[in-house]
Amino acid sequence: MSAAAAPTDPLALDFVAFAVEAGVLRFGEFKTKAGRLSPYFFNAGLFDDGAKLGRLAEFYARRLLASGLEFDLLFGPAYKGITLAAAVSIELARLGRNLPYAYNRKEAKDHGEGGTLVGAPLAGKRVLIIDDVISAGTSVRESITMIRAAGATPVGVTIALDRQERATERAANGEMADAEHSAVQQVQRELGLQVVSIATLRDLLHYLSAQPDTGPLKEGLAAHLPRVQAYRERYGV
Repeated sequence: MSAAAAPTDPLALDFVAFAVEAGVLRFGEFKTKAGRLSPYFFNAGLFDDGAKLGRLAEFYARRLLASGLEFDLLFGPAYKGITLAAAVSIELARLGRNLPYAYNRKEAKDHGEGGTLVGAPLAGKRVLIIDDVISAGTSVRESITMIRAAGATPVGVTIALDRQERATERAANGEMADAEHSAVQQVQRELGLQVVSIATLRDLLHYLSAQPDTGPLKEGLAAHLPRVQAYRERYGV
């Protein structure tokens, strides 16, 4: 199915437009962790003021409420996940669903309350992990270990953008090769967690295909469509 023919998701397209206009979603040539040259780059660290962070939290909250996923607590992996968990918990409370949140430290604290976990107690809770993207699933696996050790149950992961591209894996000889599935699909299949994303690469293609060749803020955006489409065809799942 082509990008133009696939069903559209208004919330996802609004999010892509917001990310582009905020300078968080950029186009050019960027090297990924997998060593691929990507024609686009999403950096959630650039949601760096109150207005942008509040809008981002709104997108997460709206997507989560519409997903039907049942969870009792938000967990933010250090470091980006900490800010996301706090911001989204505020927005969910504003929308009528007040939930606790927690996060981890990279290094255990040996004074005060000690340990690596901060925030609401996890024990007995159904925990949703919140992050910006899933690159290799490493952060998710580390979070799952901490959540289970605290007596809680991980039930899902929410991310801003699903790149929908094949993950990489290290072979016995140490060389990197494409995996059969994307990192998101691996989390779903291997770890049994539901993954809720605000938008996907397919939504980005929809957005680019609808852009004029010129215009304020959007000048030249349509020109990126062939390169993003080619990247999708080469590495997509």
